Amino acid sequence: MGRVTAQVEEKVRALIKSGEYPPGKALPSERVLANEIGAGRTTVRLVLAKLASEGLIRAEHGRGYFVHAAQESAAEVPEFDLEPWTIHGERTVYDNKWVRLTLVDVEPPGVERFEHHVVRLSRVAVAAVVDEADRVLMLWRYRFVPQRFGWELPGGIVDANDKDAAGAAAREVEEETGWRPKELHHVASYQPMVGMVDSPHEIYVGRGATLVGEPHDAEESGIIRWVPLSEIRDLMKRDLLMGSGTLVALLHILANGVEDP
Repeated sequence: MGRVTAQVEEKVRALIKSGEYPPGKALPSERVLANEIGAGRTTVRLVLAKLASEGLIRAEHGRGYFVHAAQESAAEVPEFDLEPWTIHGERTVYDNKWVRLTLVDVEPPGVERFEHHVVRLSRVAVAAVVDEADRVLMLWRYRFVPQRFGWELPGGIVDANDKDAAGAAAREVEEETGWRPKELHHVASYQPMVGMVDSPHEIYVGRGATLVGEPHDAEESGIIRWVPLSEIRDLMKRDLLMGSGTLVALLHILANGVEDP
Protein backbone atom coordinates (compact mmCIF):
# COMPACT_ATOMS: atom_id res chain seq x y z
CA MET A 1 0.00 0.00 0.00
CA GLY A 2 1.37 3.45 -0.93
CA ARG A 3 2.15 6.18 1.59
CA VAL A 4 -0.90 8.31 0.71
CA THR A 5 -3.25 5.32 0.83
CA ALA A 6 -1.80 4.24 4.19
CA GLN A 7 -2.37 7.75 5.60
CA VAL A 8 -5.99 7.75 4.41
CA GLU A 9 -6.52 4.31 5.95
CA GLU A 10 -5.13 5.54 9.26
CA LYS A 11 -7.53 8.49 9.26
CA VAL A 12 -10.58 6.34 8.47
CA ARG A 13 -9.63 3.84 11.17
CA ALA A 14 -9.25 6.72 13.64
CA LEU A 15 -12.75 7.97 12.78
CA ILE A 16 -14.23 4.55 13.51
CA LYS A 17 -12.15 4.03 16.67
CA SER A 18 -13.18 7.43 18.05
CA GLY A 19 -16.76 6.20 18.45
CA GLU A 20 -18.14 8.89 16.18
CA TYR A 21 -19.48 6.07 14.02
CA PRO A 22 -20.63 3.26 16.39
CA PRO A 23 -21.51 -0.26 15.19
CA GLY A 24 -24.42 -0.20 12.77
CA LYS A 25 -24.01 3.45 11.79
CA ALA A 26 -23.32 4.42 8.19
CA LEU A 27 -20.07 6.07 7.26
CA PRO A 28 -20.18 9.25 5.16
CA SER A 29 -20.23 8.75 1.41
CA GLU A 30 -16.99 8.34 -0.52
CA ARG A 31 -17.30 11.93 -1.76
CA VAL A 32 -17.83 13.35 1.74
CA LEU A 33 -15.00 11.28 3.21
CA ALA A 34 -12.68 12.32 0.39
CA ASN A 35 -13.45 16.00 1.08
CA GLU A 36 -13.09 15.63 4.86
CA ILE A 37 -9.80 13.74 4.64
CA GLY A 38 -8.41 15.64 1.67
CA ALA A 39 -7.87 12.60 -0.56
CA GLY A 40 -9.02 11.32 -3.94
CA ARG A 41 -12.20 9.24 -4.15
CA THR A 42 -10.30 6.34 -5.75
CA THR A 43 -7.97 6.17 -2.74
CA VAL A 44 -10.90 6.35 -0.32
CA ARG A 45 -12.66 3.60 -2.26
CA LEU A 46 -9.60 1.33 -2.02
CA VAL A 47 -9.33 1.93 1.73
CA LEU A 48 -13.03 1.22 2.32
CA ALA A 49 -12.77 -2.01 0.31
CA LYS A 50 -9.79 -3.09 2.41
CA LEU A 51 -11.58 -2.37 5.69
CA ALA A 52 -14.63 -4.27 4.42
CA SER A 53 -12.44 -7.28 3.58
CA GLU A 54 -11.18 -7.21 7.19
CA GLY A 55 -14.73 -7.15 8.54
CA LEU A 56 -14.35 -3.74 10.20
CA ILE A 57 -17.09 -2.28 8.00
CA ARG A 58 -19.65 -3.80 5.64
CA ALA A 59 -20.93 -2.66 2.26
CA GLU A 60 -24.66 -2.54 1.55
CA HIS A 61 -25.61 -2.14 -2.09
CA GLY A 62 -27.11 1.27 -2.76
CA ARG A 63 -26.69 2.39 0.86
CA GLY A 64 -22.94 2.68 1.42
CA TYR A 65 -20.64 1.39 4.16
CA PHE A 66 -21.65 0.63 7.75
CA VAL A 67 -19.50 0.03 10.82
CA HIS A 68 -19.64 -3.67 11.60
CA ALA A 69 -20.64 -4.97 15.01
CA ALA A 70 -18.03 -6.99 16.88
CA GLN A 71 -18.10 -10.64 15.91
CA GLU A 72 -16.17 -13.87 16.27
CA SER A 73 -13.07 -14.02 14.13
CA ALA A 74 -13.01 -16.43 11.20
CA ALA A 75 -9.21 -16.56 11.48
CA GLU A 76 -9.49 -19.21 14.18
CA VAL A 77 -10.23 -22.70 12.89
CA PRO A 78 -13.60 -23.77 14.34
CA GLU A 79 -13.75 -27.02 16.28
CA PHE A 80 -16.62 -28.99 14.80
CA ASP A 81 -17.26 -32.70 15.16
CA LEU A 82 -16.54 -33.45 11.50
CA GLU A 83 -14.44 -36.20 9.95
CA PRO A 84 -12.47 -36.13 6.69
CA TRP A 85 -13.12 -38.56 3.87
CA THR A 86 -11.11 -41.78 3.85
CA ILE A 87 -9.02 -42.30 0.69
CA HIS A 88 -8.41 -45.98 -0.04
CA GLY A 89 -6.47 -45.58 -3.27
CA GLU A 90 -6.17 -43.90 -6.67
CA ARG A 91 -5.73 -45.15 -10.22
CA THR A 92 -4.79 -43.22 -13.36
CA VAL A 93 -7.19 -43.22 -16.32
CA TYR A 94 -5.27 -40.81 -18.58
CA ASP A 95 -1.93 -39.05 -18.23
CA ASN A 96 0.32 -36.69 -20.19
CA LYS A 97 2.58 -33.75 -19.31
CA TRP A 98 -0.36 -31.32 -19.19
CA VAL A 99 -3.17 -33.17 -17.42
CA ARG A 100 -3.83 -36.37 -15.46
CA LEU A 101 -7.27 -37.91 -14.96
CA THR A 102 -7.62 -40.30 -12.03
CA LEU A 103 -10.29 -42.28 -10.19
CA VAL A 104 -9.94 -41.97 -6.42
CA ASP A 105 -11.45 -44.63 -4.16
CA VAL A 106 -13.11 -42.51 -1.43
CA GLU A 107 -15.35 -43.12 1.55
CA PRO A 108 -17.16 -40.11 3.06
CA PRO A 109 -18.22 -40.50 6.72
CA GLY A 110 -21.43 -42.53 6.88
CA VAL A 111 -21.55 -43.05 3.09
CA GLU A 112 -20.70 -46.12 1.04
CA ARG A 113 -17.29 -45.85 -0.67
CA PHE A 114 -17.17 -45.07 -4.38
CA GLU A 115 -14.75 -43.89 -7.10
CA HIS A 116 -14.54 -40.13 -7.69
CA HIS A 117 -13.06 -38.54 -10.84
CA VAL A 118 -10.22 -36.10 -10.17
CA VAL A 119 -8.45 -33.94 -12.77
CA ARG A 120 -4.88 -33.18 -11.64
CA LEU A 121 -3.13 -30.19 -13.21
CA SER A 122 0.29 -28.61 -12.70
CA ARG A 123 0.99 -25.88 -10.16
CA VAL A 124 0.45 -22.41 -11.61
CA ALA A 125 1.90 -18.98 -10.74
CA VAL A 126 0.16 -15.71 -11.70
CA ALA A 127 1.60 -12.20 -11.30
CA ALA A 128 0.04 -8.74 -11.10
CA VAL A 129 2.68 -6.08 -11.78
CA VAL A 130 1.66 -2.48 -11.10
CA ASP A 131 3.60 0.62 -12.16
CA GLU A 132 3.97 3.96 -10.37
CA ALA A 133 0.91 5.31 -12.18
CA ASP A 134 -1.25 2.54 -10.66
CA ARG A 135 -1.61 0.65 -13.92
CA VAL A 136 -1.47 -3.14 -14.02
CA LEU A 137 0.34 -5.09 -16.76
CA MET A 138 -2.19 -7.20 -18.67
CA LEU A 139 -2.70 -9.09 -21.92
CA TRP A 140 -5.70 -9.04 -24.22
CA ARG A 141 -5.88 -12.46 -25.85
CA TYR A 142 -8.11 -15.21 -27.18
CA ARG A 143 -8.92 -18.39 -25.24
CA PHE A 144 -10.42 -21.17 -27.35
CA VAL A 145 -12.05 -23.06 -24.45
CA PRO A 146 -14.54 -20.26 -23.60
CA GLN A 147 -14.21 -19.06 -27.23
CA ARG A 148 -13.71 -15.40 -26.47
CA PHE A 149 -11.21 -12.59 -25.95
CA GLY A 150 -10.48 -11.03 -22.58
CA TRP A 151 -7.90 -9.41 -20.30
CA GLU A 152 -5.55 -11.65 -18.33
CA LEU A 153 -2.57 -11.31 -16.05
CA PRO A 154 0.60 -13.10 -17.15
CA GLY A 155 1.14 -16.50 -15.58
CA GLY A 156 1.76 -20.15 -16.24
CA ILE A 157 3.01 -23.52 -15.04
CA VAL A 158 5.75 -23.75 -12.43
CA ASP A 159 8.37 -25.79 -14.33
CA ALA A 160 10.90 -28.19 -12.86
CA ASN A 161 13.64 -25.75 -13.89
CA ASP A 162 12.11 -22.90 -11.89
CA LYS A 163 13.76 -22.18 -8.54
CA ASP A 164 10.34 -21.60 -6.98
CA ALA A 165 6.86 -20.33 -7.80
CA ALA A 166 8.02 -16.70 -7.47
CA GLY A 167 10.69 -17.35 -10.07
CA ALA A 168 8.11 -18.94 -12.35
CA ALA A 169 5.82 -15.92 -11.98
CA ALA A 170 8.65 -13.51 -12.87
CA ARG A 171 9.69 -15.68 -15.82
CA GLU A 172 6.14 -15.83 -17.17
CA VAL A 173 5.78 -12.04 -16.98
CA GLU A 174 8.97 -11.53 -18.98
CA GLU A 175 8.25 -14.27 -21.53
CA GLU A 176 4.69 -13.12 -22.20
CA THR A 177 5.14 -9.34 -22.07
CA GLY A 178 8.83 -8.44 -22.41
CA TRP A 179 8.73 -6.68 -19.01
CA ARG A 180 10.89 -7.89 -16.09
CA PRO A 181 9.30 -7.35 -12.64
CA LYS A 182 11.42 -5.44 -10.14
CA GLU A 183 9.95 -7.38 -7.23
CA LEU A 184 7.13 -9.81 -6.49
CA HIS A 185 5.67 -10.98 -3.20
CA HIS A 186 3.29 -13.83 -2.51
CA VAL A 187 -0.27 -12.93 -1.46
CA ALA A 188 -2.37 -16.08 -1.84
CA SER A 189 -2.43 -19.81 -2.50
CA TYR A 190 -5.72 -21.42 -3.53
CA GLN A 191 -7.47 -24.13 -5.52
CA PRO A 192 -10.10 -22.77 -7.98
CA MET A 193 -12.26 -25.95 -8.30
CA VAL A 194 -11.86 -28.01 -5.13
CA GLY A 195 -14.67 -30.49 -5.80
CA MET A 196 -13.08 -32.34 -8.71
CA VAL A 197 -9.96 -30.51 -9.95
CA ASP A 198 -6.53 -30.37 -8.29
CA SER A 199 -4.97 -27.16 -9.64
CA PRO A 200 -2.74 -25.31 -7.12
CA HIS A 201 -2.50 -21.58 -7.84
CA GLU A 202 0.08 -19.15 -6.40
CA ILE A 203 -0.63 -15.42 -6.66
CA TYR A 204 2.10 -12.75 -6.65
CA VAL A 205 1.90 -8.98 -6.85
CA GLY A 206 4.61 -6.34 -7.15
CA ARG A 207 5.43 -2.78 -8.02
CA GLY A 208 7.49 -1.79 -11.05
CA ALA A 209 9.02 -3.49 -14.10
CA THR A 210 11.74 -2.87 -16.68
CA LEU A 211 11.23 -3.38 -20.41
CA VAL A 212 13.93 -5.86 -21.51
CA GLY A 213 12.73 -6.90 -24.96
CA GLU A 214 9.96 -8.46 -26.97
CA PRO A 215 7.75 -11.32 -25.68
CA HIS A 216 9.41 -14.73 -26.04
CA ASP A 217 6.28 -16.81 -26.55
CA ALA A 218 4.16 -15.82 -29.55
CA GLU A 219 1.48 -18.37 -28.68
CA GLU A 220 0.98 -16.98 -25.17
CA SER A 221 1.41 -13.26 -25.86
CA GLY A 222 -1.38 -10.98 -27.03
CA ILE A 223 -1.94 -7.24 -26.98
CA ILE A 224 0.08 -5.94 -24.04
CA ARG A 225 -1.27 -2.96 -22.10
CA TRP A 226 -0.80 -1.17 -18.80
CA VAL A 227 -4.43 -1.00 -17.63
CA PRO A 228 -5.40 1.59 -14.96
CA LEU A 229 -6.56 0.00 -11.71
CA SER A 230 -9.46 2.45 -11.76
CA GLU A 231 -10.87 0.53 -14.77
CA ILE A 232 -10.75 -2.95 -13.19
CA ARG A 233 -14.21 -2.84 -11.59
CA ASP A 234 -15.78 -1.86 -14.90
CA LEU A 235 -13.91 -4.62 -16.76
CA MET A 236 -15.14 -7.09 -14.16
CA LYS A 237 -18.75 -5.95 -14.55
CA ARG A 238 -18.46 -6.32 -18.33
CA ASP A 239 -17.07 -9.86 -17.99
CA LEU A 240 -13.81 -8.90 -19.70
CA LEU A 241 -11.45 -10.44 -17.13
CA MET A 242 -10.53 -14.08 -17.73
CA GLY A 243 -9.17 -16.69 -15.36
CA SER A 244 -9.53 -17.11 -11.61
CA GLY A 245 -5.89 -16.12 -11.03
CA THR A 246 -6.52 -12.78 -12.70
CA LEU A 247 -9.60 -12.15 -10.55
CA VAL A 248 -7.98 -13.21 -7.25
CA ALA A 249 -4.87 -11.08 -7.82
CA LEU A 250 -6.80 -7.97 -8.88
CA LEU A 251 -9.35 -8.27 -6.07
CA HIS A 252 -6.47 -8.54 -3.60
CA ILE A 253 -4.93 -5.33 -4.96
CA LEU A 254 -8.26 -3.47 -4.87
CA ALA A 255 -8.79 -4.56 -1.25
CA ASN A 256 -5.24 -4.37 0.13
CA GLY A 257 -3.04 -2.39 -2.24
CA VAL A 258 0.17 -3.52 -3.92
CA GLU A 259 2.95 -3.13 -1.37
CA ASP A 260 4.00 -6.02 0.87
CA PRO A 261 2.56 -5.27 4.35
